[in-house]
Amino acid sequence: MVLKIVQAGEPVLRQRARELTPEEIASPQVKQLIQLMRDTMRDAPGVGLAAPQVGVGLRLVVVEDRAEYQVGVKPEELAARERQPVNFHVLINPRLVVEDPEPVEFHEGCLSVSGFSALVPRARGVRVEALDEHGAPVTLVARGWYARILQHEFDHLEGTLYLDRMEPRSFTTAENHRRHWAGRSTSEVRTALGLPERSP
Repeated sequence: MVLKIVQAGEPVLRQRARELTPEEIASPQVKQLIQLMRDTMRDAPGVGLAAPQVGVGLRLVVVEDRAEYQVGVKPEELAARERQPVNFHVLINPRLVVEDPEPVEFHEGCLSVSGFSALVPRARGVRVEALDEHGAPVTLVARGWYARILQHEFDHLEGTLYLDRMEPRSFTTAENHRRHWAGRSTSEVRTALGLPERSP
């Protein structure tokens, strides 16, 4: 069974999600929600899913960037994105701190803005402190694509979509992204769109 992923325009995507209590974390309902969110993320498929995206205003995120999602991606693209497989994990009531503020810009999509993508600048490195599905504290340090995923999902908990951070001229349908921009560097995309180079 999978859950419905709500789309841009649903109020829950624009509201700050609330923290879970220790009792809620231990409850069968939240354990089931985590399992359904995992199945929904894999079915989509996506690399992260926040509870507001399935209509639930809780500070709960699941993340997984499977090796199979990277098959067929050129090694130089993976290197440029600093992208490596990430095992499935759960983050509850996360707090995110930027560790390396250097902005890195790549096309980004969202399961709640289905069928589109845009260039989005994100910090290169972050640290996240959260609770796992058992309520135990965890600390993650992430760089590159993993850091991007964490920032994207954390934004969902704050009522923010990548649309709020994107380079508007780069907004594209997924089909046109595949046709025109896939495999091209961010610098090439910015030049083709008549955008200035980003200052470091």
